[in-house]
Amino acid sequence: MITWLHDDAPFPPVERAQDGLLAAGGSLSVARLMSAYQRGIFPWFNEGQPILWWSPDPRMILLPSAFKISKSLHKTLRRKHYEIRTDSAFEQVMRACAQPRRSQPEIPSGSWIHEDMIAAYLKLHHMGIAHSVETWINGRLAGGIYGIAIGRMFFGESMFSTVTDSSKVALAHLVAQLQRWHYGMIDCQMNTPHLASLGAYEIAREEFMQRLQGLVNYPTSSDKWRFDDGLIG
Repeated sequence: MITWLHDDAPFPPVERAQDGLLAAGGSLSVARLMSAYQRGIFPWFNEGQPILWWSPDPRMILLPSAFKISKSLHKTLRRKHYEIRTDSAFEQVMRACAQPRRSQPEIPSGSWIHEDMIAAYLKLHHMGIAHSVETWINGRLAGGIYGIAIGRMFFGESMFSTVTDSSKVALAHLVAQLQRWHYGMIDCQMNTPHLASLGAYEIAREEFMQRLQGLVNYPTSSDKWRFDDGLIG
């Protein structure tokens, strides 16, 4: 049976998840979301559904040191025809991630990024917990990624691209900065060929939880989410 959450009821142990689905109900409050991420749980549900909470086994992760830069991406990075910004257009990035992926069939549609989710993650953003990394070209937002930073753990939520490799450019800079900040892991949640091509791989949920607990307990600084210059030479 799936656990139904009422009021401030705690999450059940992640081992009770059935095909990744752990619980339903509750709210998208800041306290509930923080509790979820610190326990390896994330919300994923379509508009009109109850809130569904997931903890899949296995779990897709990307180690910052394992990020793969293809020849084409390396060429794009060397051109430096773009500008990287952080947290300058968080809501815009979320809304772009919600759009159908006509030009990016390898990236799942962001149908779960509806108004309730946007409102909830904007609250986390205003608290310095949710962040966006953006690729700007000729003054226009061309691609980006958003996610949650807790301790030395980054939980990737979604990314989008309107120009070839623009989301990968943002991810490359994110990975480089996370390495400098000694982040240990990026949570990618579910397995996709696109993520695997970038160096992500699956680990057992038990191992994920062990790594997670060691990383989220570092102090979280909300005032340093500014990327260094010259991250990628």
